[in-house]
Amino acid sequence: MRHLKCALLAAAATVACVSFASAADMRPAVKAPAFIPVPVQTWTGCYVGGNIGAGWARGQMTVDPTGSGVSATNSGFVGGVQVGCDYQFAGGFVIGARDMFDGASLTGGSTFVSGPLTGGTVDGKTQWFNTLTARLGYAAWPNTLLYVHGGGAWSRSTQTVTVAGVNVGTFSNNKGGYDVGGGVEYRFAPNWTAFLEYNYMNFGSGSGITGTGVPVSFKRDLQNVVVGVNYRF
Repeated sequence: MRHLKCALLAAAATVACVSFASAADMRPAVKAPAFIPVPVQTWTGCYVGGNIGAGWARGQMTVDPTGSGVSATNSGFVGGVQVGCDYQFAGGFVIGARDMFDGASLTGGSTFVSGPLTGGTVDGKTQWFNTLTARLGYAAWPNTLLYVHGGGAWSRSTQTVTVAGVNVGTFSNNKGGYDVGGGVEYRFAPNWTAFLEYNYMNFGSGSGITGTGVPVSFKRDLQNVVVGVNYRF
């Protein structure tokens, strides 16, 4: 009889353990929280924006028969718009292309101190310039791009020669040349960036003859520092 009781107790304990284990297996499984990847910042895409800054246009005019001449720096404000596209590759490297068009109010002048135009003045003015450049950059930090660029440049300028208060020659032209520069661009919002940039443009040389029959040649370059914002698509 005693052995029978022990057997019954053991059987009851076994059933209780199996029931408890089954009940535990029936509890709903707890899922691990879903992993949401953090979007990776990329510079790939196109953009439009605006810029403003300061410029310096250095002009030189030489009287060809004598070699006498003048040199002056025209300074003022610049501002305009830009549009471009970038592509990020190999980690942090970025290549792209951009067109920037700026109006300008660069004016200045100088006086001849020798030669057939002695006492005459040259007044220079730059009305606008346009650059079409390729750029290469590196995203040193996820939101910061360091870059250099280079390409073609075009501008509209006027040089006016005045002797004894009389205009003896106005030389206006749209001149092509090259542009090199660099800068830094910072992403401060998902679709917005700001940049600081330096440019050097050289427009080569040209020539003409004043109304008094004096042949002259001139050459010009331009520098600017601009800040701007871009909206990236």
